[in-house]
Amino acid sequence: MSQPGAPGSVDDAEPTIGRLVSDISSDLSTLVRGEIALAKSELRVSAKAGGVGAGLLVAVGVLLLFVITMLSMAGGFFFAWLFDRDIPLGFTWGFLVMTGVWLLVVLIFALVGIRFLKKVKAPKRTIATVQEIPSALKGKTDPRITIDLPAATPSPAGDGAAAAAAERSRSGKRAR
Repeated sequence: MSQPGAPGSVDDAEPTIGRLVSDISSDLSTLVRGEIALAKSELRVSAKAGGVGAGLLVAVGVLLLFVITMLSMAGGFFFAWLFDRDIPLGFTWGFLVMTGVWLLVVLIFALVGIRFLKKVKAPKRTIATVQEIPSALKGKTDPRITIDLPAATPSPAGDGAAAAAAERSRSGKRAR
């Protein structure tokens, strides 16, 4: 058994290298899971809006086929009226009016679909936090970002300078 304070003894206050590696591993795992959860929550809204917008634009394509069919029918009845005056011109006008109605529906669907597609955004918060990870791992931090840490406890030796520095950091003042 080793004696406390003897050279080579492991003090309970200082973590071992294995413990540090384990802590780093679990912290990185937690960080990655948090980033994935943030990305999912941001992308869920965009994916929903993108799906609705894409669905509406597909409906626009299908409805345009109806418009083409209605115009073809109106053209056919108009040519039939030109060649044989016994066919009423009302069929042509009816198909032209219905073509206009379908064009209005197509226009509304297209505008709403485009509005939904404009709601699709990149996950800005996730991108910002992921870009900060390398500098945080290197120990560099952005001075605009503040993190509330617990106050430092003074050392048993009564180091007044450390206590004063801790007090200055809590109050936000810098030493001159």
